[in-house]
Amino acid sequence: MKHETGLRKNWKQFSLLVLINAFVGGMVGLERTILPEIAETDFGIAARSAIFSFIVVFGITKAVANYFAGRFAQSYGRKKMLVAGWLFGLPVPFILMYAPDWNWVIVANLFLGINQGLAWSANVIMKIDLASEKDRGIAMGLNEFAGYLAVAIVAFLTGWIAAEVGLRPYPFYLGIVLAVAGLVSSILFVKDTAPFVEFEAGKSSKNQSKKNLFYEVSLGDKNLQAVSLAGMMTNFKDGMAWGVFPIFLIASGLSLTQIGAVVAIYPAFWGLLQIITGKLSDYTGRKKMLWAGMLVQGISLLIFPFLDHYAAFIVIAALLGTGTAMVYPTFLAAVADLTHPVDRAESIGVFRLWRDGGYAFGAIFSGLIADIYDTEFAIILTGILVLFSAAWVLFRMNKLDKPVVN
Repeated sequence: MKHETGLRKNWKQFSLLVLINAFVGGMVGLERTILPEIAETDFGIAARSAIFSFIVVFGITKAVANYFAGRFAQSYGRKKMLVAGWLFGLPVPFILMYAPDWNWVIVANLFLGINQGLAWSANVIMKIDLASEKDRGIAMGLNEFAGYLAVAIVAFLTGWIAAEVGLRPYPFYLGIVLAVAGLVSSILFVKDTAPFVEFEAGKSSKNQSKKNLFYEVSLGDKNLQAVSLAGMMTNFKDGMAWGVFPIFLIASGLSLTQIGAVVAIYPAFWGLLQIITGKLSDYTGRKKMLWAGMLVQGISLLIFPFLDHYAAFIVIAALLGTGTAMVYPTFLAAVADLTHPVDRAESIGVFRLWRDGGYAFGAIFSGLIADIYDTEFAIILTGILVLFSAAWVLFRMNKLDKPVVN
């Protein structure tokens, strides 16, 4: 069949999308290590809540863009959403290089949020369109592997470049290369996957939802609601880590290069292990992988503030990345499993709205707690909340959760 799903049948287009998602992830890596340092060094901003404002703007914008990417992908096509995302990403490195004040950094993160919401969401939806049901875990594992490994590599490189030649402009030259490569590849080589949805919908035994999908994914369906909450708390944790970890590690006496390594190890394990965890969830069932991954994340966060050696930070950052790898591809595969093919794009958009809204909630929460108390307390409270989410998945999701692959 011309539009039959399956990774082997569609490996060329799938591989191209994996590469493009690496470019998308690399755009986020530009900021992971050095932006809090730029806030203090170049702009004299000391308040944690003010520094974290760039993460809040990024999180809110990405969350909203995710939702609209899901809504519009079905109506206007996945490829158009992907290309639009890259058009918003193109100005980001230039703004960060030459920003005269912190307000311009906020504007750059507004563009970056739209870039990530549209481009990453479209990429996710297209990969699920191409994959058969038994391949969804590995498909999402490869997707998130590429994106977050690129986050890690670029986060490390920007920290290293900044230590060698300064915070600006040189680290952001990487962003120009990524944005141009992503835009050109998307325009010239990507093919829309809508025909695959039509083919799969004709074979599906699931009922298409006639209800409000926003309500169903957010609250109405207990399985989807548990997945959405766990997704939000995972990125709540990441919004905290993005802003708090560099500041905490500076206070712990680490150099900028060491901070870059710790900050990079976390998404590196997150990215690398998703090929394994994504496929494993196809066999174990989604629920087991989700609650166990949330548990590992929560425990890692509770340990982190009590460390004082570089090697120990590396180990716990790796463990935190491992826990995140267990849940990240599983979230998307679970949403796809639970929805009709025609409802898939919007359902993923709603899930990603809540998941990436966690960036903003986590940054606001941790910024306020860090200002009122300290960064250690912000990390501990976040760990407790993540553990609550693990328990919610364990007791809320359907206990009859079965493996996809028989």
